Amino acid sequence: MNYINSKSKRITALFLLFLTAGCMLLTISACNTRDSAGKSPIESVNDLADAKVGVQLGTVGDTYVSDQYPNADIEQFNKGADAIQALKQGKVDCVVIDKFPAQAFVSANKDLSILDQEFTNEEYAICVAKENTDLLNDINAALNQLNSNGTIEKIIDNYIGDDTKGSYQYKTPDGTDKSKGTLVMATNAAFEPYEYMDGGKITGIDADIALAISDILGMELEIEDMEFDSIISAVQSGKADFGMAGLTVTEDRLLSINFSDSYTTSTQVIVVRNGNTDDSSFISIEKIKNNFIKDNRWQYIAKGLGTTLVISFFSVIIGVVLGVIFAIIRATCDKTGKLKLLNLLIRIFVTIIRGTPVMIQLLIIYYVIFASSNIDKVPVAIIAFGLNSSAYMTEIVRSGIMSIDNGQFEAGRSLGFSYIQTMRYFILPQAFKNVLPAVGNELIVLIKETSISGYIGIMDMTRAGDYIRSRTYDAFLPLIAVALIYLAIVMILSTLVGKLERRLNKDGK
Repeated sequence: MNYINSKSKRITALFLLFLTAGCMLLTISACNTRDSAGKSPIESVNDLADAKVGVQLGTVGDTYVSDQYPNADIEQFNKGADAIQALKQGKVDCVVIDKFPAQAFVSANKDLSILDQEFTNEEYAICVAKENTDLLNDINAALNQLNSNGTIEKIIDNYIGDDTKGSYQYKTPDGTDKSKGTLVMATNAAFEPYEYMDGGKITGIDADIALAISDILGMELEIEDMEFDSIISAVQSGKADFGMAGLTVTEDRLLSINFSDSYTTSTQVIVVRNGNTDDSSFISIEKIKNNFIKDNRWQYIAKGLGTTLVISFFSVIIGVVLGVIFAIIRATCDKTGKLKLLNLLIRIFVTIIRGTPVMIQLLIIYYVIFASSNIDKVPVAIIAFGLNSSAYMTEIVRSGIMSIDNGQFEAGRSLGFSYIQTMRYFILPQAFKNVLPAVGNELIVLIKETSISGYIGIMDMTRAGDYIRSRTYDAFLPLIAVALIYLAIVMILSTLVGKLERRLNKDGK
């Protein structure tokens, strides 16, 4: 009866949780307009001196504003869409960003405008590793050929031309020899019209020019999507052959990477709030269709969910297995004084893993440890998250083992069981029962930590939401969808752990 009542209470609590969330969403949806953050105080470039300026991390806008306006309050964002969202909410006074992405943002947001005064001009080029001079020369020769025959001009006009937009689509010529290998291009597919996701694949000006270059070189093209500030690192480490993502040549970048000849010029502009009200609602049937139905964008979420589950599942296995083994070694040393060297090594491992952020560990494993390896990204993420979890699992399980009275060990040994058998049949079952809530909590944390997989270009759920945001310029619905899916996964896992805990408690009575 107590079990039934307890179960009924949990079901009621879950129902109330979703009911509350639903009421909140309906309340938001009922508000047909968003409160305007007011007109930006920025009217010209000179007003940036003491303003709060939003920029995309690592871009020319970021560098130029930092150098020219040291007194400005600069807010750096990983994505231009995030900076624009901050502008709409009044968190920054303006955003400095490339002209053409800015035009796309403004066309989708009635409360935003672009100042007539241009901020600065820039030239885009392709980055190549310092030691890869042969590839750099080949790319420059290909760019010269594509400029001479007008291909680059046609590609650019196809995406941004006033009269020629959509009139030309570059395709690999029939009979092109592609037998000389594969070129890997690193990019950030959230920078329309240069590179963005459309119909499940990366397209845009840079993608088409890269395809044309690979055709001239007789090679296949493979495009790797990743965070913007990871592109140069990927090229330096050999994970990609070249980087192409609206990259501007700067003195700082030239210290660590080489650049090709420029293939196009662009302009940095200033986006501000114009004081108008964005009369679009947070939630509407039209927005749901635009975010998830149009172009089958729901498939990004579905694919990201599959990847997240795969990474989480195998990371959990690695974390639990290694955690139990390491915990047994550490507990054995504590109880018997044996295995001191192994215990020391494990202590060092646990200290390093618990003392450094998991994102740094992921980047080190991918760009340093596996720098020269062609290993797939998903196994790298599994290894990184599995090792991270194993450190925490080690201490959790060890605390469970140490909580068991020494009389249990002595009783097992007196019955003729070996140390390993005593640990297996007597100690570990009791220890596992004691630490199950902590283990469940660690598994929940692990699942949520996988949301940073996008830093090495993995299409997980968080990155899937970023793809949708980069096309719809709507931050609310994609983020809410991803958050609700994570919430559902955690609730399912919590329920399973709770059932297992009750089963163990019942068997122990």
